[in-house]
Amino acid sequence: MARSKPGSGLPFEKPIVEALDRLASLRVKHAEGKKDLSEQIATAELEAQTITQEVFVKLTAIDRVKLARHPDRPLVADYVEMMCEDVVELHGDRGFADDSAILTALCRIGGRRVMLVGHRKGADVKEKMACRFGMPNPEGYRKAMLKMRLAERFGIPIVCLVDTPGAYPGMGAEERGQAWAIAENIQDMTGLEVPVVVAVIGEGGSGGALGIGVGDRVLIMENAYYSVITPEGCAAILWKNADAESTAEAAAQLKLTAKSLLRLGVVDEIVKEPLGGAHRDRKTAASALSSAICRALDELSRVPTDVLLDHRYRKFRTIGSHLMGDPEMVK
Repeated sequence: MARSKPGSGLPFEKPIVEALDRLASLRVKHAEGKKDLSEQIATAELEAQTITQEVFVKLTAIDRVKLARHPDRPLVADYVEMMCEDVVELHGDRGFADDSAILTALCRIGGRRVMLVGHRKGADVKEKMACRFGMPNPEGYRKAMLKMRLAERFGIPIVCLVDTPGAYPGMGAEERGQAWAIAENIQDMTGLEVPVVVAVIGEGGSGGALGIGVGDRVLIMENAYYSVITPEGCAAILWKNADAESTAEAAAQLKLTAKSLLRLGVVDEIVKEPLGGAHRDRKTAASALSSAICRALDELSRVPTDVLLDHRYRKFRTIGSHLMGDPEMVK
């Protein structure tokens, strides 16, 4: 897959990239065998780790958003490659078209057979254009629901990987019932009689994310975000200005980071990323996500179906109830 060149990074990553470049240079010289640089390498490794920790402890909400969109961040296709086996991709909505922005596949994760549903952003320019940068059309949501119904019929648990800036806002999508397709998925996922695990791995944009985002467990990667609107969209609506300052303020006010979402009860668990972000060590990130998904599936497999459905309904029905002052009001 075509990705951005190694060493590229976000502005706040500059000191990290410089430290890693120094470390890489020492390792090359050491490998050439001209000089033993073991001590210098150990010092450089510690320095890189310290600098990374110092940078990440100061990250703002908008910095987390930028990390969620990082050009080197693992995408759904990467996680499928790294943590799934026996992958059989399924296509089409049996009504209009096969939306490439939604990936559906039967596979195994940690030996467990699952139906995988995820947003596909595309790796290179051609793929990104074909997938509309991970923004599904209504046929994508109908495709996802059709495959989830298939999984339900055979008692196969469902895993949804969320990574989208939002549903596609084109005229054709609206004409074919974009809002209806998303609303129908939200309603129907509530009643699926198999365990459903959702993981936000990058961007979790509004209804575009919710269309495959109703689950018994909602996980989120440490540097992902989940929000009713993008910071840019929020700033443009509230202040008629989507410059850097307004966008940063919007990100802070939206409470879209993993820690805020866990505190608000929107997500159930934060999946810790390698130091420096998932793009710094993809295999470790994939292993952490796979372990969290398997742990959730094991727990949910022991829950009776009627209890599972009741808990799922109440989970989403009570989100935000603390803001109303009385949880009884949303029962």
